[in-house]
Amino acid sequence: FPGVKAFLDQVRVDAAKNGYVETLYGRRRYFPNLQNSTNMAQKRREEREAINSPIQGTAADIMKVAMIGIYPALEKAELHGRLLLQIHDEVMIECPETELDETLALIREVMENAIMLSIPLSTEAKVGKNWAEMTVVESP
Repeated sequence: FPGVKAFLDQVRVDAAKNGYVETLYGRRRYFPNLQNSTNMAQKRREEREAINSPIQGTAADIMKVAMIGIYPALEKAELHGRLLLQIHDEVMIECPETELDETLALIREVMENAIMLSIPLSTEAKVGKNWAEMTVVESP
């Protein structure tokens, strides 16, 4: 991906100039030591964090948007699944076994369409009665 280096270089420049970076949704993370510190180790650490923040922060924003869409989608489809928890970029859904296929398809739809980007978002689903028994479910 030839644009990645240019993107990262631009983030570095913008962070040093503005003292912050933004996610795709406009959420800011500030890095005051990029402009003010004479401690080079501290500046380099903040520079690395600044480069990573728009990517990781946007991923977190997308996850939040997807999670907000799960409950209404389940309710509209009259499914009985429920969101139990979120761990980084994963959600754990509990649902009746009889609704598994429908719930799985719906959750994938919500998560993969949380935001429209120039590249598609993809999901991986695992199913099991507990974490120890989880197995990957292939996409249809």
